[in-house]
Amino acid sequence: MAQKDPVLALDNQICFALYALNRAVTARYRPLLAELELTYPQYLVMLVLWEQGAGAESARVSDVGARLRLDSGTLTPLLKRLEERGLLLRQRQADDERVVRLLPTEAGWQLQEKARQVPARLMCGLGVEPQRLMALQQELRSLLAVLEGSAPSD
Repeated sequence: MAQKDPVLALDNQICFALYALNRAVTARYRPLLAELELTYPQYLVMLVLWEQGAGAESARVSDVGARLRLDSGTLTPLLKRLEERGLLLRQRQADDERVVRLLPTEAGWQLQEKARQVPARLMCGLGVEPQRLMALQQELRSLLAVLEGSAPSD
């Protein structure tokens, strides 16, 4: 019988802790986003578009994909569903048809008002100090920067 190896113990894997945390956070978002009739990935797309602002130039699909770290095969169906719901428009750029730009519709901007309550409702009842959450967020961003900036080692 093989011996237990603490290096390979599930609870010692940072990837599992992050995976489980991601699933738990996404599950907590689910009922709040159901009220907006959005999935979590659709919500993220709309957040990026709202962040651009009404007066700003429309966002390029490639920039939204880069910001969300999604490839076009994942992003395109999301955008298609949001467009079918009337929340955004996809427009090819006149001088370069390879570039597709995204613009929230009036309904997309109206949804922003409803979405304003999502972050506060998500945090309500967690019992975690806001400073602790902000510190965790910064640590996760730092870790992400390290991981994205380093090549996998053999």
